[in-house]
Amino acid sequence: MKHLVLTLALLPTLVLAHNIKPSAQVPLVQIAEEGELMVNGQTIGYRPWQSKQLLGKVFLIQHIAGRSSAKALNAPMIEAIKAAKLPHDGYQTVTIINSNDAIWGTSGFVKSSAEESKKEFPWSAIVLDAKGMARNAWGLTPESSAIVLLDKEGKVLFAKDGQLTANEITEVMGLIKSHL
Repeated sequence: MKHLVLTLALLPTLVLAHNIKPSAQVPLVQIAEEGELMVNGQTIGYRPWQSKQLLGKVFLIQHIAGRSSAKALNAPMIEAIKAAKLPHDGYQTVTIINSNDAIWGTSGFVKSSAEESKKEFPWSAIVLDAKGMARNAWGLTPESSAIVLLDKEGKVLFAKDGQLTANEITEVMGLIKSHL
């Protein structure tokens, strides 16, 4: 009976654990509704996006719920990336915004904020996920933020669902620089 109680106590943790495995590619995600934001002058368009295109560069994926609280969780990681001034030919940030996980009534604001960010950082990939396809495929926590680092072959170097510590940010920055 003691083992059953322990197993049941751990079950919520196991259910919420992501399924992104080190040294493997992320589980396939295809986002057809909304998708990757594309800039054409001052106009923003959308095209379908899929995770299998993450090859040939070091990619840092920031997956965030469409909420300012989720964006703030890993803002220090993004600030470290900006400060590093990494070469665009070998590195790219991919921000996947789960607008399906926005506070009720704010999805329009989330979309316009994503479009403004794309205009400000046109070299970054921003993907609007209107149906939560990535969160579901990767088993990520709702209302949160995740960081996933891929090497040039698309294999996972680092993955964490939730807020990174200062040591983890240093680790990720070291991994990026060593894999460029």
